[in-house]
Amino acid sequence: MTDGPAKMLLTATGLTKRFQIGSGSLFRPPRQVHAVDGVSLSLAAGETLGIVGESGCGKSTLSRLLMRLIEPTSGTISFRGEDLTRLSPAELRGVRRHMQIVFQDPFGSLNPRMTVRQIVDEPLRVHGQGSRADRDARIVEALQVVGLGAHVLDRHPHEFSGGQRQRIGIARAMVLNPALLVGDEPVSALDVSVRAQILNLLRRIQSETGVGLVIVSHDLGAIRYICHRVAVMYLGRVVEEGPVEQIFRDPQHPYTRTLISAVPVPRVTGRGPRLAVQGEIPSPLAPPPGCHFHTRCPFAMPVCRQIAPALAEIARGRRSACHLHTQPGAAPIPPSPRTGPAGPSTRA
Repeated sequence: MTDGPAKMLLTATGLTKRFQIGSGSLFRPPRQVHAVDGVSLSLAAGETLGIVGESGCGKSTLSRLLMRLIEPTSGTISFRGEDLTRLSPAELRGVRRHMQIVFQDPFGSLNPRMTVRQIVDEPLRVHGQGSRADRDARIVEALQVVGLGAHVLDRHPHEFSGGQRQRIGIARAMVLNPALLVGDEPVSALDVSVRAQILNLLRRIQSETGVGLVIVSHDLGAIRYICHRVAVMYLGRVVEEGPVEQIFRDPQHPYTRTLISAVPVPRVTGRGPRLAVQGEIPSPLAPPPGCHFHTRCPFAMPVCRQIAPALAEIARGRRSACHLHTQPGAAPIPPSPRTGPAGPSTRA
């Protein structure tokens, strides 16, 4: 993590999103889905932040909020020091060329009626970037960066494999040379070998361009491989955040420990004790009071049922939202596993 806010590319503060379900009635107000609940995080230029958690925890909603593809209920999003929540649609359009997103489904996110040339050219045309000749040169350059070339320009998405389609999506996002790239489950629809290729591609692009990456994924191995820091979400809240290797080697929140312990490994020799998650994740329509995780936590205390713990710094660069760190006499969680889920390799 960088030292000061001046170096931060993206900062979210108190970000909250509620989705209304139905119109309600005279005697019953409309129900609301608590998708994202007071999330605060930051990203420096050239850094990769991973966002992980169970399905339904709010990861994808958070990624769209950061891009302001959906409007937050409350909170602020600062990009390069500018509050995106205060921008008009016209002002936001000028900022969008510096912020791009790669979606989960590499086929559904590409227009099947358009050629590769048209797909990659579209953001350049929308933002009025250069003449046709200039745009053609940038299109070819973007395709070469992702391992394709000019020979694919006149082909359509259905003529490519899933990995190649995702490369086209990345080329479309990177053709504008953005400062921020958000990947919403960018490799989850791909097989293992292609997944590794795309992860390596993203790492190479970042090392060459300095783009800031936000990667949303349920694949802990991929997150450990590509990210510098990781934020762990549970039912709309960030419960732990810090450097990726520290989180995986010594998780400090019970939910993070159970999440890592649940990953199947070929050998269990040398691993610490596993923590069992009790029950099912509660409904975001009616999240539990206090700490959202207390209904499933093996270390829940009375205070957990009443007061939501703040996401507080527990060590330099590490934050956790758990009363175990603040309540006197609280029993510590067991020693951490000696190994965690690994991707193709781990960062040095």
